[in-house]
Amino acid sequence: MIARSDCVALDEGDELADLRQEFTLNEDEIYLDGNSLGPVSRAVRTRVNEVIDNEWGHGLVRSWNSAGWMAAPTRIGDRLAPLIGAQPGEVLVADTLTFLLAKLVGAALDQRRERHVVLTDVANFHSDIYIIQAMCARAGRPITVKTIDRNTLERELNDDVALVELTQVDYRTGESLDMKGITAKVHAAGALMLWDFAHSAGAVPLDVTDAGVDFAAGCGYKYLNGGPGAPAFMYVRKSWQGILENPLPGWLGHARPFDFELKYEPAEGMQAFVTSSPSMIALAALDGALDVWDRVSMAQVRAKSLALTDLFIALIDERLAGVFDIVTPRDHARRGSQVALAHPEGYGVIQALIERGVIGDFRAPDICRFGFTPLYLRFVDVYDAVDRIVEIMTDGSFRDGRYKARLAVT
Repeated sequence: MIARSDCVALDEGDELADLRQEFTLNEDEIYLDGNSLGPVSRAVRTRVNEVIDNEWGHGLVRSWNSAGWMAAPTRIGDRLAPLIGAQPGEVLVADTLTFLLAKLVGAALDQRRERHVVLTDVANFHSDIYIIQAMCARAGRPITVKTIDRNTLERELNDDVALVELTQVDYRTGESLDMKGITAKVHAAGALMLWDFAHSAGAVPLDVTDAGVDFAAGCGYKYLNGGPGAPAFMYVRKSWQGILENPLPGWLGHARPFDFELKYEPAEGMQAFVTSSPSMIALAALDGALDVWDRVSMAQVRAKSLALTDLFIALIDERLAGVFDIVTPRDHARRGSQVALAHPEGYGVIQALIERGVIGDFRAPDICRFGFTPLYLRFVDVYDAVDRIVEIMTDGSFRDGRYKARLAVT
C-alpha cells in the first residue's frame, strides 16, 4: 500500500520543488488542469506590469522601437525554440493556434500542388479538423480531407497524399505519438508533415530537428502557462523558409512594412509569417511565463511527470480498481503528462471533485482528465486528490442532480 508519508518523502527529495513558489496557487485546492490552462506566475505579473506601466504607459508608440516590440514575435520564438528542439530563427509566436494551423496548411498545400489528399486523425481536436477542411475548400483545386484512424496511417499513405496533420499528444486520452517514426513514414510517401503540439510543448521532450519535422504549431496557455488565450507558436524548418509562402499575408510580414508598398514582398525568415500587429500585453505574459523554463530541463520535467502519473495510476489501481477505465497508456513512451479516466458519469465526477477542491476537467463522452504539471504539482497533491476521488465515489455525490445539466465549459 502507498502511504501519504511515502509521497511526503518524494516531495522532500524533489529537485523541482522550489519552482512551486513561482506560481499563484490556491493552497486549499489541488490543481490538475494545467493541461487546459496553466496558472499565473510571478514572472508573468512582473513582465506584464513592465509593459503596461513603462513600455506602454511611458514609452507609448515609441516602444515599437525602443522596447523592441516589432521583434517580439521572433525574439520570444527563439526563447521557446529549445522546448521543442528547434534552432534559432525557426519559431514564431503570434496569433492563436487555429490561425497558425491555417497558415501552415495553406502554405503546405501550395508545395504539393500535384497531390489532392490531406490526412488527419478522426480523434483529432475538432478545431484542427475544422480549419483543415476550411483551408482545403479554399485551395483553388479539389482536395479531399480524410479523417482516419491514426493506427491505419501507413495503409493510407500513397502518391495522392499532400499533407498529414496529427496532434502529438491526444487531448482526450493523453497518448503520445511517435513523432520521429510517423514523420519518416510520411516523408517516405512524399508527403509533408504538420504536428500540433498543443498538449506536448512543456509536457514531453520534443526534438523537431532530430525528427525531421517540416512544420508544427502549439499553444502557449497550457503547460507553458502563458495565460488564457495566450499567443500560439509555429515552427517552420529552416530549409522551408523562403520557399513556404504565408497564405494570410499582412503588412508586418512585409520586407519593408513602413514603405507601405501595394505589392507584397515577404520578409526574410519567420517574420514573413507575421500577419498583423501582435498583442504586446499577451506576448509579455508568455514572455514572462518562459522565465521558469530557463531554470529547468525537459529531462527533469519528464522524469517528474512520469513519476507523478505513475503514482496516480498506481493509487487508482490500488484504491479504485474496476471503478474507472484508465485510457491513458501505461507505457511511458506512449504517455503524455495527463491521465484520463473513463466513467459513464464522468461529468458528475469532475463537478463533484471541483466542489471538493480538486480541479480537473471533462471531455465528452466519458473522459475525466487530470493534468500533471511538474513545475508546481507535489506528490502529496496526487495522494490527496485520489483520497477525494475515493470519497465522492464512495458517498455517491457525483450522482447529484445538479450535475445533469452541463456548464458551458466542461
